[in-house]
Amino acid sequence: MPPPPAARAKLLDAFVTILLEHGERAATLDAVAAAAGVSKGGLLYHFPSKDALVEGLADHVEGLAAADAGLMRDAPEGPAAYYIRTSVYAGTPIDRAIIATTRLSQNAIPRARLALQRIHRGWMDVLVDEISDPAVARAIMLMGDGLYYNAAMSGETSDTPPEDVDELLDVVGRLIEGR
Repeated sequence: MPPPPAARAKLLDAFVTILLEHGERAATLDAVAAAAGVSKGGLLYHFPSKDALVEGLADHVEGLAAADAGLMRDAPEGPAAYYIRTSVYAGTPIDRAIIATTRLSQNAIPRARLALQRIHRGWMDVLVDEISDPAVARAIMLMGDGLYYNAAMSGETSDTPPEDVDELLDVVGRLIEGR
Protein backbone atom coordinates (compact mmCIF):
# COMPACT_ATOMS: atom_id res chain seq x y z
CA MET A 1 0.00 0.00 0.00
CA PRO A 2 1.52 3.37 -1.01
CA PRO A 3 2.12 6.06 1.60
CA PRO A 4 -0.66 8.63 1.99
CA PRO A 5 -0.49 11.77 -0.17
CA ALA A 6 -0.01 13.78 3.02
CA ALA A 7 3.56 12.46 3.20
CA ARG A 8 4.41 14.21 -0.08
CA ALA A 9 3.01 17.51 1.23
CA LYS A 10 4.92 17.10 4.52
CA LEU A 11 8.13 16.50 2.59
CA LEU A 12 7.64 19.57 0.39
CA ASP A 13 6.84 21.68 3.45
CA ALA A 14 9.96 20.42 5.22
CA PHE A 15 12.03 21.18 2.12
CA VAL A 16 10.63 24.72 2.02
CA THR A 17 11.28 25.25 5.74
CA ILE A 18 14.89 24.11 5.46
CA LEU A 19 15.46 26.30 2.40
CA LEU A 20 14.03 29.32 4.22
CA GLU A 21 15.79 28.76 7.52
CA HIS A 22 19.11 27.22 6.52
CA GLY A 23 19.57 27.50 2.76
CA GLU A 24 19.96 25.11 -0.12
CA ARG A 25 23.11 23.35 1.13
CA ALA A 26 21.34 22.26 4.31
CA ALA A 27 18.41 20.83 2.34
CA THR A 28 19.79 17.33 1.97
CA LEU A 29 17.53 14.34 1.48
CA ASP A 30 18.37 13.14 5.01
CA ALA A 31 17.56 16.55 6.50
CA VAL A 32 14.26 16.83 4.60
CA ALA A 33 13.19 13.33 5.66
CA ALA A 34 14.07 14.03 9.31
CA ALA A 35 12.30 17.41 9.31
CA ALA A 36 9.19 15.85 7.80
CA GLY A 37 9.22 12.95 10.24
CA VAL A 38 9.35 10.53 7.32
CA SER A 39 11.84 7.72 6.77
CA LYS A 40 14.41 8.25 4.06
CA GLY A 41 12.76 5.38 2.19
CA GLY A 42 9.46 7.27 2.41
CA LEU A 43 11.11 10.35 0.99
CA LEU A 44 12.73 8.35 -1.81
CA TYR A 45 9.34 6.86 -2.69
CA HIS A 46 8.06 10.35 -3.51
CA PHE A 47 11.31 12.05 -4.50
CA PRO A 48 14.09 9.68 -5.61
CA SER A 49 16.66 12.51 -5.75
CA LYS A 50 17.19 16.11 -4.76
CA ASP A 51 16.44 17.09 -8.35
CA ALA A 52 13.08 15.35 -8.01
CA LEU A 53 12.45 17.30 -4.81
CA VAL A 54 13.26 20.56 -6.63
CA GLU A 55 10.92 19.49 -9.44
CA GLY A 56 8.20 18.73 -6.91
CA LEU A 57 8.59 22.15 -5.29
CA ALA A 58 8.61 23.88 -8.68
CA ASP A 59 5.41 22.09 -9.73
CA HIS A 60 3.84 22.90 -6.37
CA VAL A 61 4.66 26.62 -6.46
CA GLU A 62 3.51 26.86 -10.08
CA GLY A 63 0.20 25.29 -9.06
CA LEU A 64 -0.23 27.73 -6.18
CA ALA A 65 0.57 30.66 -8.47
CA ALA A 66 -1.81 29.44 -11.17
CA ALA A 67 -4.60 29.32 -8.59
CA ASP A 68 -3.63 32.82 -7.47
CA ALA A 69 -3.70 34.06 -11.08
CA GLY A 70 -7.26 32.71 -11.31
CA LEU A 71 -8.24 34.64 -8.19
CA MET A 72 -6.50 37.68 -9.64
CA ARG A 73 -8.39 37.41 -12.93
CA ASP A 74 -11.75 37.14 -11.10
CA ALA A 75 -11.06 39.72 -8.39
CA PRO A 76 -13.96 42.19 -8.04
CA GLU A 77 -11.54 45.12 -7.71
CA GLY A 78 -9.71 44.05 -10.86
CA PRO A 79 -6.46 42.19 -11.43
CA ALA A 80 -4.14 45.18 -11.00
CA ALA A 81 -5.61 46.18 -7.63
CA TYR A 82 -5.58 42.53 -6.53
CA TYR A 83 -1.92 42.19 -7.51
CA ILE A 84 -0.92 45.30 -5.57
CA ARG A 85 -3.02 44.43 -2.50
CA THR A 86 -1.61 40.92 -2.31
CA SER A 87 1.99 42.00 -2.82
CA VAL A 88 2.83 41.65 0.84
CA TYR A 89 4.66 38.81 2.52
CA ALA A 90 2.15 37.15 4.83
CA GLY A 91 3.94 33.85 5.40
CA THR A 92 1.28 31.98 3.43
CA PRO A 93 2.10 28.71 1.65
CA ILE A 94 2.52 30.57 -1.66
CA ASP A 95 4.78 33.18 -0.04
CA ARG A 96 6.96 30.53 1.55
CA ALA A 97 7.13 28.47 -1.65
CA ILE A 98 8.04 31.51 -3.77
CA ILE A 99 10.84 32.59 -1.42
CA ALA A 100 12.16 29.01 -1.21
CA THR A 101 12.09 28.72 -5.00
CA THR A 102 13.85 32.09 -5.24
CA ARG A 103 16.61 30.77 -2.99
CA LEU A 104 17.06 27.81 -5.31
CA SER A 105 17.07 30.12 -8.31
CA GLN A 106 19.80 32.22 -6.73
CA ASN A 107 21.89 29.06 -6.62
CA ALA A 108 21.53 28.73 -10.40
CA ILE A 109 19.07 25.84 -10.33
CA PRO A 110 17.43 25.99 -13.77
CA ARG A 111 14.09 24.39 -12.79
CA ALA A 112 13.62 26.97 -10.03
CA ARG A 113 14.34 29.80 -12.47
CA LEU A 114 11.88 28.34 -14.96
CA ALA A 115 9.17 28.10 -12.30
CA LEU A 116 9.65 31.75 -11.32
CA GLN A 117 9.58 32.82 -14.97
CA ARG A 118 6.34 30.91 -15.55
CA ILE A 119 4.74 32.40 -12.44
CA HIS A 120 5.75 35.90 -13.45
CA ARG A 121 4.47 35.36 -16.99
CA GLY A 122 1.13 34.06 -15.69
CA TRP A 123 0.55 37.14 -13.54
CA MET A 124 1.74 39.43 -16.32
CA ASP A 125 -0.67 37.81 -18.79
CA VAL A 126 -3.58 38.53 -16.44
CA LEU A 127 -2.48 42.16 -16.07
CA VAL A 128 -2.08 42.66 -19.83
CA ASP A 129 -5.54 41.17 -20.40
CA GLU A 130 -6.97 43.84 -18.10
CA ILE A 131 -4.81 46.78 -19.11
CA SER A 132 -3.91 46.17 -22.78
CA ASP A 133 -0.77 48.31 -22.48
CA PRO A 134 2.16 45.99 -21.70
CA ALA A 135 4.31 48.88 -20.42
CA VAL A 136 1.67 49.93 -17.90
CA ALA A 137 1.14 46.30 -16.89
CA ARG A 138 4.90 45.96 -16.38
CA ALA A 139 5.00 49.12 -14.24
CA ILE A 140 2.21 47.73 -12.06
CA MET A 141 3.99 44.41 -11.77
CA LEU A 142 7.19 46.17 -10.71
CA MET A 143 5.27 48.12 -8.04
CA GLY A 144 3.89 44.89 -6.64
CA ASP A 145 7.27 43.20 -6.86
CA GLY A 146 8.83 46.09 -4.94
CA LEU A 147 6.19 45.85 -2.21
CA TYR A 148 6.72 42.11 -1.98
CA TYR A 149 10.50 42.39 -1.92
CA ASN A 150 10.43 45.01 0.82
CA ALA A 151 7.98 42.98 2.89
CA ALA A 152 9.87 39.71 2.41
CA MET A 153 13.25 41.23 3.17
CA SER A 154 12.01 42.92 6.35
CA GLY A 155 11.25 39.49 7.80
CA GLU A 156 7.88 40.70 9.00
CA THR A 157 4.64 39.09 7.95
CA SER A 158 1.38 40.89 7.56
CA ASP A 159 -2.21 39.93 6.91
CA THR A 160 -2.94 43.52 5.90
CA PRO A 161 -1.22 45.54 3.19
CA PRO A 162 1.16 48.32 4.20
CA GLU A 163 -0.31 51.81 4.54
CA ASP A 164 1.17 53.00 1.26
CA VAL A 165 -0.78 50.40 -0.77
CA ASP A 166 -3.77 52.72 -1.02
CA GLU A 167 -1.52 55.46 -2.40
CA LEU A 168 -0.08 53.03 -4.94
CA LEU A 169 -3.57 51.89 -5.91
CA ASP A 170 -4.38 55.51 -6.72
CA VAL A 171 -1.29 55.61 -8.95
CA VAL A 172 -2.36 52.33 -10.56
CA GLY A 173 -5.76 53.83 -11.31
CA ARG A 174 -4.14 56.84 -12.96
CA LEU A 175 -1.82 54.61 -15.01
CA ILE A 176 -4.67 52.44 -16.22
CA GLU A 177 -6.85 55.42 -17.07
CA GLY A 178 -3.93 57.16 -18.77
CA ARG A 179 -4.19 60.28 -16.65
